[in-house]
Amino acid sequence: MRKQEVDYIITRMLDAYGNVSDLNVTVGKPFQVETAGQLVPVEMEPPFRELTPFQTEIFALNLINRNRRLTENLIREGSCDLSYILPGKARFRVNVFSQRGMYSSVLRKLETKIPTIEDLKLPDAFGKIARERNGIVFVTGATGSGKTTSLAAVLNAVNETRNVHVITLEDPVEYSHPHKKCTFNQRELGKDFDTFAHGLRAALRQAPKIILVGEMRDRETVEIGLSAAETGHLVLSTLHTVTAGQSIERLLGFFNIEEEKQIRMRLSSTIRWIVCQRLLPRVGGGRVAAFDIIGNNLRVQESILHGESEGKTFYEIQEAGRAFGMTTFDEYIIELFRKGAVTEETALSYCSRRAVVGRGIDSIKSRRGESTTDITGLELEGRV
Repeated sequence: MRKQEVDYIITRMLDAYGNVSDLNVTVGKPFQVETAGQLVPVEMEPPFRELTPFQTEIFALNLINRNRRLTENLIREGSCDLSYILPGKARFRVNVFSQRGMYSSVLRKLETKIPTIEDLKLPDAFGKIARERNGIVFVTGATGSGKTTSLAAVLNAVNETRNVHVITLEDPVEYSHPHKKCTFNQRELGKDFDTFAHGLRAALRQAPKIILVGEMRDRETVEIGLSAAETGHLVLSTLHTVTAGQSIERLLGFFNIEEEKQIRMRLSSTIRWIVCQRLLPRVGGGRVAAFDIIGNNLRVQESILHGESEGKTFYEIQEAGRAFGMTTFDEYIIELFRKGAVTEETALSYCSRRAVVGRGIDSIKSRRGESTTDITGLELEGRV
């Protein structure tokens, strides 16, 4: 299998369905793509009903293209990240990894058009993030939940309105931002810097006003990011957490227990927003995003400093802070159900507190005149 054959296969996979987001190459399965959240096989000629270990390895090696660093990472760490370009067609973020001694590859298609906050119908909080001058902002969620896309929309809004220098540290570069009002320098892990910590430390000497860090992966990166936020920079980054409130514990987990008090103080003064995202199946096909949002105020600062307590949980603060752009997943999902964007089953499957969403759905159904229970035929037994 040569590079031309790999490019032909990738082209067939892209053209097989509309709205393809990921390409999956795994031993024992045919070539597969993910479309609207579902993994489906791709018909090939000649057919590949079950890929062999040799076929997936050759496919992976063509993607790596004899790159020594990537090959060493794959052997030493069991996986490697890279970017791949299909000329005139698409760009991909690729992860090649070992599983049971065989190689698999997952290619995430990267959009070429820079999204806008309006196009994505993001909450008002994202517009406020684009207007922040300093501090640190985290966009969190599972892999593939759209974190990078949302951050690209924020940077696009900045690019339209402010004359500032922006440094991005990415793995790999996903959206290529043109120079509009901003001056962009986009650096890629492995090509332009060796670790996020080193790239972030160097960025402090490159006179940016805004720094995008692809992911906070370790203690050193978090510490330098906090220092950058404390010295007047706006730092944007991502974490893998399932709720906005959980992000604080995740950040504290990078440090020793003796350092917790100091780190809580630094976080309380530097965090501006934490936004967590989930993608839900949309009624009629496709997916729709739900958001869990925390903005900084005195109550949030107190909960970061002293930890959550009864009546002072992040969830309760978010419920009370709706007027300031905050929301919980549950509130957002209930609103999606009200608009008809998601089904009741989907709403209950993706929510954080099933009882809260259940009550919200029942209230909406009651206002619509719909039944709120499946129980029928009950009668009061008459007294003799």
